[in-house]
Amino acid sequence: MPVDFALVIPMANEEPDFFPFVAKLKKSITKLKSGKIYLVIDKVSKDRTLDLCYQLSEDDKRFVTIYAPENKNIVDAYMRGYREALQNGHEIIIEMDAGLSHDPDALPMFLRVLNEGNECAFGSRFINGGSICDSTWKRTFLSKIGTISANILLGSRMHDMTSGYQGFHRKMVQKFINHKFCSTGHFYQTELRYLLRKSKFSEIPIHYRAPSPSVSKSSVKNALYCLLVYFGKRLKGSPAIIR
Repeated sequence: MPVDFALVIPMANEEPDFFPFVAKLKKSITKLKSGKIYLVIDKVSKDRTLDLCYQLSEDDKRFVTIYAPENKNIVDAYMRGYREALQNGHEIIIEMDAGLSHDPDALPMFLRVLNEGNECAFGSRFINGGSICDSTWKRTFLSKIGTISANILLGSRMHDMTSGYQGFHRKMVQKFINHKFCSTGHFYQTELRYLLRKSKFSEIPIHYRAPSPSVSKSSVKNALYCLLVYFGKRLKGSPAIIR
């Protein structure tokens, strides 16, 4: 029997890669004979992404377009998608990036891992079978140093603490959906992995294509701030955790 699962995908300024991404995604979920895709768009998107998503949802009912102008940051976008998926009763929820950054062909592996008794499945570029392509050395360095720094300062033990391709059983999503995240940017993925480090999880090799050659200074500053906040909590003997 096909597994009931949902995909949460924030979409912003995706017009250039919209059609190749959707084509590959459709191919993957058609093979799986299951899957509902929640596309979350907010005011950050300035091109025709919203219109394209609305048209896609009208043509293919597997795609649900969520316009959320109230979102303040990327974390809000993910949480909005998760809430929609929870409300619609999905047992497994997977988040991924658009623009072919994350390969939809990895979905069967996520589903298999989550159906083998794991509560969480985390995509990893730094284990056997994983990779980063079309990326500058600076961006790759930031990803690797981010993982090393998080593991040293926070005591986590994952091979990749900064990837955004990850999936959860609904019971885990219900535990973090109302958590007040420190991060307002992509450090959210590191924060979430840290919070769930005591759960039963498995890392999955993924192939990541960097969508842009650099990371914004504001994202780096927010990441450093959050890292120090959690390091401070660890020093005080009160490391954060979601069980």
